[in-house]
Amino acid sequence: KSILFNAQAREQFQAFFNREETFSLGVCNGCQMLSNLKELIPGADLWPRFVRNESERFEARFSLVEVQKSDSVFFDGMAGSRMPIAVSHGEGRVEVRGAEHLAAIEASGTVAVRYVDNLGNPTQQYPNNPNGSPNAITGLTTADGR
Repeated sequence: KSILFNAQAREQFQAFFNREETFSLGVCNGCQMLSNLKELIPGADLWPRFVRNESERFEARFSLVEVQKSDSVFFDGMAGSRMPIAVSHGEGRVEVRGAEHLAAIEASGTVAVRYVDNLGNPTQQYPNNPNGSPNAITGLTTADGR
């Protein structure tokens, strides 16, 4: 929030996010930070907040994810790839404003990564989905993929 409330910092971050030749990657706390700055990031208006895990615990484990078809420059050419990732967070659950918000996220094509089970199916099952994120969402991109 200090970035949003500091005019100089806000202006610099907004200028960065508006440059067409740059992209950002936020992982873990960086993802939370970027979601809190969504008003400065073009194409991020549908992004959810990331809040306390449904388990109410810090989760440190390996989970399986699958890259989704999206415009993400980071995941370009990787759609369908499944890989184990190290999860280490207490606040990674996607929080949406309601069913309409979740449907809008899904329709936008900005879901870049989902938790999947051993058969490759998106999962809500704990511990495969270690934070309880709806629709197994674990990573998003902006509308233009940056």
